[in-house]
Amino acid sequence: MNRPLALLAAVALAACAPAEAQVSWQRREPLSTVRVAPFENRELDESSGLAVSRAYPGVLWTIEDSGVGPDIFAVDTLGRHLWRWEVAGIANSDWEAMGLGPCRGGTCLYIGDTGDNAGKRTNVTLYRVREPDPAVRTRYLRGAESVSFRFPDGRPDVEALIVTPDQDVLLISKARVGSPQVYRVPASAWRSTQPVTAELLGILPLPDGGVVGRVTDAALSPDGRRVVVRTYVDLYFFELAANGGLAPAKPPIVCGIFGLEIQGEGVDWLDERRLALSGERQMGVAGGIAIVECPDR
Repeated sequence: MNRPLALLAAVALAACAPAEAQVSWQRREPLSTVRVAPFENRELDESSGLAVSRAYPGVLWTIEDSGVGPDIFAVDTLGRHLWRWEVAGIANSDWEAMGLGPCRGGTCLYIGDTGDNAGKRTNVTLYRVREPDPAVRTRYLRGAESVSFRFPDGRPDVEALIVTPDQDVLLISKARVGSPQVYRVPASAWRSTQPVTAELLGILPLPDGGVVGRVTDAALSPDGRRVVVRTYVDLYFFELAANGGLAPAKPPIVCGIFGLEIQGEGVDWLDERRLALSGERQMGVAGGIAIVECPDR
């Protein structure tokens, strides 16, 4: 995590008038916002990823990053605690990304143990586990699968992933220096018993917004066509491209969310128009859930 973000308010203007990166992003203000509803569970300090259940309306899944157990939390849009499961047989080195997607026999929660602030991890890990029924409140979730992989061009810090309808996992680097990179771990990787190498698909053409312009999450829309990529203060809209990567939406909209959260980390589509956001505790203020609707024109 980036602890100097306690200075977020002081540097946020750097993201409001950034240099363009190959795309003329059209800035829009949200159509509506619902400010943060704090997490009821005060142990949920560092929500680092978010996934909205399609099977269980009103249920949101979240995780915490390094320093805690391999736990999945269920909350609602008001931040109320529903349940907490430990995923049996795996560890949490630095869980930073989460998504919901298809898997063998159903729907899985995908978790990216891909955080690497210090750039020291040779291999990182994806996990997936069947989405639980939030009404069945057992202690453990069992049967998790994993795939170990490396990046082809170094050791990026990655906090964003999406799962495509073909079960490929796309990952986006946080980009502490330069432009974010997009990588793919193919669905076939789950059958490998050895570490695989992610495929570099190219750069993500985001403006250089400095510290507040770093990518912290991404999510695929319920219709499987649109992708939202979030930074600490903005939401950028993309589409799945023919090569399996991401292409800026038409028109290329960026929606400003500065002020909704102190340290925003997670995003997912609540429905086809509204987005749920999650954030961490920072500066003594609890993290929680916020809701935003952005224009598409």
